Amino acid sequence: MTDLIERRCVACRKGAPKVTEEQIKELSPQIPAWDLIEVDGVNRLTRTFSFNNFVEALEFTNAVGEIA
Repeated sequence: MTDLIERRCVACRKGAPKVTEEQIKELSPQIPAWDLIEVDGVNRLTRTFSFNNFVEALEFTNAVGEIA
């Protein structure tokens, strides 16, 4: 399997192929700051960002917004 950085993100759609347990084990080391959680029977990636104050959080949000 290729490195995640070389892959393109494809939005989740009904019927889209799911990542297998083997693929999860192989790819997880490439995203150590992310956690895999199950919500309503669906695996999802989640990551928590913490900030010292609102200003730092807003600056981060604005920077992500510019990239997106």
